[in-house]
Parts: sequence; C-alpha cells; structure tokens
Amino acid sequence: MEPQVAELKQKIEDTLCSFGFEVYPFQVAWYNALLPPAFHLPLPGPTLAFLVLSTPAMFDRALKPFLQSCHLQPLTDPVDQCVAYHLSRVKESLPELQIEVIADYEVHPNRRPKILAQTAAHVAGAAYYYQRQDVEADPWGTQRISGVCIHPRFGGWFAIRGVVLLPGIEVPDLPPRKPLDCVPSRADRITLLERFNFHWRDWTYRDVVTPQERYSEEQKAYFSTPPAQRLALLGLGLAQPSEEPGSTFPERHFTTLIPKKPQNPSRAWLGPQVSPPASPGP
Repeated sequence: MEPQVAELKQKIEDTLCSFGFEVYPFQVAWYNALLPPAFHLPLPGPTLAFLVLSTPAMFDRALKPFLQSCHLQPLTDPVDQCVAYHLSRVKESLPELQIEVIADYEVHPNRRPKILAQTAAHVAGAAYYYQRQDVEADPWGTQRISGVCIHPRFGGWFAIRGVVLLPGIEVPDLPPRKPLDCVPSRADRITLLERFNFHWRDWTYRDVVTPQERYSEEQKAYFSTPPAQRLALLGLGLAQPSEEPGSTFPERHFTTLIPKKPQNPSRAWLGPQVSPPASPGP
C-alpha cells in the first residue's frame, strides 16, 4: 500500500475503528468500471476513496453511547444519525483535506442512489458481492434475484455505511484488493441467494459462513422491530455503556445530521440491475 494511502487509512481508522467500524481504500475507477455511466462517481479515476462498514460491535460501542450522551431532537433514525456523527468526525480529523462523505442511504433528486454500496464494498475488497451471475446455470428461471455481500469474518452480520471520497488525492499505483470468495461452491451460492431473497427474516443467510461475531440478541431485536417502535425499545431496553476510553460523546444537538428524505430505498442491498427484497435491517 502506498505510504500516503496507509497514512490516511490509519488516521481514519483511529477515528472510527474503536467504535466498531472498518475502513477499506479503493480507486474511484474500480467502482465506475463496473457500472453504467448514470451511476458513476464524477471524479477522476485515480481518486482515492474509502469504504466504511459497521461490524456487530458498532451497536454497543457507538450507537448506545451515542444515544445516551447526545441530545437528539427531533429523533428520526438513531442508527443513521449515529453513523453521520462518526463520519463527520472523519472530516473534522482531516481539516486540511477536501472530503466528501456519501452515506449509504443518500439519493439524487430523481431518487437514483448516490452510491451502490455493495459494488463499492466489492471493489474495495471488503466483502464479496454475490449475484445471480455468480451461479452457473442458475435454477431461478424468470424470478428476480437480488445479490448480497458476505464479509469473510462476519458473514452477513455487518452493514455498509458509506464512502469517504478525497477529491484531489489521486493514487494511480494503488494495487487492487480482491474480496475473499468465502462462498465458492455453486450449491452454497444458491443457498445464500435463496435464503437472502426468500427467507431473509429468519437471519440464516447471514450464517452462510461461520462468523467470528454475530449481532447480539438485543441488536437483533432492535433491527427486527418496526422503525416506529424502535424508540420505545431503546428507551426501555438499553443497558448503560461501559466506561471505556472513547465511549462517550460531547453534548451537542444533531438536528443537522438527520438524513434528508427521500432516502436510498435499497440501503446496502442494491447492486446494478437488481431490485432488493424488503430490507431486513442493517
């Protein structure tokens, strides 16, 4: 990895990783090469970008302390507000650079997603994006089959949160990093895509590989609860955060970080030329 990339990656990781996030560098050209022009990022190909995803630890390390330490008025989507806060800290930690952050839910006025998160995760080497085209002689006929990313260590127990773009910083010699193909067999790929498309509510597609860590029962309950009822769940069920370094946040209002509607209807599930099933939650 180029020294400049390694230095920037370390600075971003210093800001995010203790709160349950992972960071992966990539070139804009790698992303644009897989997509039609309408979805391209409007930056020179060698422009440096970083993919940001959340691990199961984010719920305890970031979300719960964030909710208990910050004034959120009005409170809309706690997870999106929490992620927005942490991504804003990346910009604050690198004031000398021009930085653009695109969250996974953002869309253009015509509702076209600003980022296809699963494609970005694949080209960054973070998670393998399994699609119908990855199954030889697939059995689904005319059925529409959506793809899904699988992380080599967390399986499906993670969420893609967005990208950090650094206009003006070009890294033409950055070597590409291929994602680990952790579901190599045709039979397992069929099982994965069928579980994701037809049985996503039972969580089983997330265990297509044995994960090092899963969502806690509390976290699963949160994401299984209809959004309108989650605030009550959080108010009744969250334990106090541990008093670890970096686990508290300054008292401040975050009304400016509330995601603007309309949001990307696909969230992390959309890839090129597919329509996702209803999202089972991050």
